[in-house]
Amino acid sequence: MPRTFIRLFLVIAALTFSAVPALAQQIQGQVRYADTNQPAVRVPVRCNGVGCIPILMTDNNGKFVFNVSVGHYTISVQIPGYIQQEESRDLLDLQSNEYIFFKLKPDATARAAPGSVVDANIPEAARKEFTKADEALATGKKEKLEEAVQHLEKAVTLYPKFLEAQLKLGTTYMDLQQFDKAELALKKTLEIDPKAANALFALGEIYLRQKKNEDAEKVLLQGLQVEGRSFQGHLTLARVYVDMAAKIKDEAQNRPWRVKAYDQVNEALKYNSENALAHWIKGNLLVTVGRDLDAQHEFEEYVRLDPKGPLADKAKTLIDKIKKALESEKKP
Repeated sequence: MPRTFIRLFLVIAALTFSAVPALAQQIQGQVRYADTNQPAVRVPVRCNGVGCIPILMTDNNGKFVFNVSVGHYTISVQIPGYIQQEESRDLLDLQSNEYIFFKLKPDATARAAPGSVVDANIPEAARKEFTKADEALATGKKEKLEEAVQHLEKAVTLYPKFLEAQLKLGTTYMDLQQFDKAELALKKTLEIDPKAANALFALGEIYLRQKKNEDAEKVLLQGLQVEGRSFQGHLTLARVYVDMAAKIKDEAQNRPWRVKAYDQVNEALKYNSENALAHWIKGNLLVTVGRDLDAQHEFEEYVRLDPKGPLADKAKTLIDKIKKALESEKKP
């Protein structure tokens, strides 16, 4: 199969949807509420140490994973109305991995300014609504999303400066694909804290899905000014640039956007080398510049990381086509 044909095939695949060192060590764990033993869903976990992402959100099971290297790290959790939890770990060799279990206990005595991470001005009724929303989200059931929204709407009505509730309301509306309501909630989050990077990144995702690429680029760059080592921010920005390139048919004119996308996906992989989508995007970008063998490696990484993922069959097809094309070139 001629190289030009396979490249065209792969570029089409790319538009439809410098190597970096992998970080072998991990600090992972789970956050739960001590009083209910429910997972703390989508709460910020912070990492202080060389090379780790400064902050990420727990998943629907209250779990988190930081990809790190050898060194000293402090992991902490601090949310409104609860005592701050903090653990330090020393990773001494390349095989080091650590697991941390946090149990959040209510803090009735803390005092802080309105809108800050720990805000004692939050009424108890608003905190209870926030906890009920977390419990609904922790089930992982789609039908519970509407219930969570109701509790979060009550929480922010009782206390409009409830930063975490407002942010979680926005991301829950995103899960429901109610993007207008999600955008409004996230903008209110930014009124409380203009440097809420997670809100900026979520807003960038909304604009990307709505094909508002210039707006998406603007808010994502703002978020990366706050948290420059955010995997989520860099990967979403890479996807924005891929979409911008796809809208320009002339290869010379869309090349600058592809270069920007490549730089951003490499930045994303510095902070999370185990994300399948990042490898898929990088593989497609490599194909556009003729680096088919490197692209094959990225597609193989996608399949390894997400063998049943939505793009796994496409990745396997592309791997096979690249192999056949490279083999045909070797024949006299």
